[in-house]
Amino acid sequence: MSTQTTHTRNTVLITMVLAAIAMRLVNTQFPALSNFTPVGAVALFGGAYFTDKWKAYIVPLAALVISDVIINYMYAGKFTFYSSSLYMYGCFMLMVLVGTFIKKVNIANVALASIVSVLIHWLVMDLPFVYGMPNTWANYGTLLVKAIYPFETNMLIADAMYSAILFGGFELAKSKYNVLRAERQLAL
Repeated sequence: MSTQTTHTRNTVLITMVLAAIAMRLVNTQFPALSNFTPVGAVALFGGAYFTDKWKAYIVPLAALVISDVIINYMYAGKFTFYSSSLYMYGCFMLMVLVGTFIKKVNIANVALASIVSVLIHWLVMDLPFVYGMPNTWANYGTLLVKAIYPFETNMLIADAMYSAILFGGFELAKSKYNVLRAERQLAL
């Protein structure tokens, strides 16, 4: 593998992490944009295309952890770890796994994977015990309803938009560059 190829691949990974971090930071300033980030789409894209699956898992995890450190410092003046963060990180690792099931990239498969990813996030992150509430069906139902808008709605829209950019952009690039047609997987 050439040095140029390695440099290009590393640039792609770093760009994905930085874009996800930037959008999470923007969201803290505009509450109406809660959960409107590319992290879910990055997780799906990584699961679908990365040959080295550990990189598919590390990219969204790095974006989440780094942005959490910055956000916590902005609001608390120090890094504060929340136990609910582990559930959130787990949700995004499951999203990478969902991405690995995309065998044929098309609008229907990517849309279905996006919906499944949002459902995972919605059902896991709104479990009452994640927030220290008594684990009752009533509490769970209340949290599920409250999360629909803007949180999960924004996540679904963001996953659709950013997936279109990532998957569509890569498929377009494959049509223009022969080297990308040889393999379905990115050797990132």
